[in-house]
Amino acid sequence: MTSFSFHAVPEIIVGADSALSLGHLCQRQGITKPLLVTDAGLIEVGIIGPIAAAMVEQLGDFPVFSGVTADPADVIVDAAWSDLKTFGCDGVVAVGGGSSMDVGKVVAALACGDQTLTEMYGVNQVLGGRLPLILVPTTAGTGSEATPVAVITTGATTKAGVSSPTLLPDIAVLDATLTLNLPRAATAMTGIDAMVHAVEAYTTKLKKNPISDALALRALRLLSANIRPAMSGTADIAAREAMLLGAMFAGQAFANAPVAAVHALAYPLGGHYHIPHGLSNSLMLPSVLAYNAAVVGDLYAEMAQELPGDVALTADSFIGWFEALIADSGLPATLEAAGVPKDDLPMLASDAMLQQRLLVNNPVPVNEADALALYHRAWGGGR
Repeated sequence: MTSFSFHAVPEIIVGADSALSLGHLCQRQGITKPLLVTDAGLIEVGIIGPIAAAMVEQLGDFPVFSGVTADPADVIVDAAWSDLKTFGCDGVVAVGGGSSMDVGKVVAALACGDQTLTEMYGVNQVLGGRLPLILVPTTAGTGSEATPVAVITTGATTKAGVSSPTLLPDIAVLDATLTLNLPRAATAMTGIDAMVHAVEAYTTKLKKNPISDALALRALRLLSANIRPAMSGTADIAAREAMLLGAMFAGQAFANAPVAAVHALAYPLGGHYHIPHGLSNSLMLPSVLAYNAAVVGDLYAEMAQELPGDVALTADSFIGWFEALIADSGLPATLEAAGVPKDDLPMLASDAMLQQRLLVNNPVPVNEADALALYHRAWGGGR
């Protein structure tokens, strides 16, 4: 067996209403005044109110930073860090989707040491420690609560990642009640995003290992069995919890066996057109799966065993299952339907080449001409 290392969150708490004990968890971590990082939308729909009220009762007053947006920019990180320093916070609690959790991770690291955010970009560039950190996802998608990665928007069309085990939280809290009213489109995008994590971790060229494989397969089984009930609104708390677990397992898998070309080609779509990350992955998934099938078709057949229903154990049936799911989801199925101009495809292919940290993991090499061909297939809906 090839040697490998595996990093994981030291404590994961799963249970309905477990987010209402965040104040007690802070106390256990030695946090007396946390910075609660979230977004305004979660406050508006009433998710944060009960959590914050319980935390105040358990801890006393603390500041809330609600300025997180989708694809958070470096200026948002700066603003959250400024609040942390202004209020003298000694820990971070992030409640939300991947954007809130990514901001929380980076702020916790910036608070220790004297590095700038720019100096942290890349792999294992975080030189100091971090403040105590608790992460609570409100979508079953990014798996950010279980990964050592944060992705930050650095310019009008560019993103950069901070990847370091330092960013793994002390505690991840999975409370399915926070996801019960997730809209259909958000459920579809985040659920497909999580399944892409599982698929790319299982087929990655570098760092594939038995632990990540087991997690990826279990994630795919949980997510594929529950995403349609979740999209339809008929999912109960058990199904929503299964989605959260699946997303977290997939996050643990790709945190140790990294993602590849689907993500590399998705990032420029988010950068240029502000297409949500999960939708960007969904748009690129079928064409990249087909592109890689000649090399990892046997792995697709293995993963097909985890899918619900009577799915033939072949690469073609595996890809077809995802195409049917995307069609059923109501999400745009092509770049054309998502409003991407065809004339922009060469620009996207050029930008995708900047994602070499991801492309090196792809089982089949992807050069700029290959990327352009993949964008053309995704634009027209072909494999």
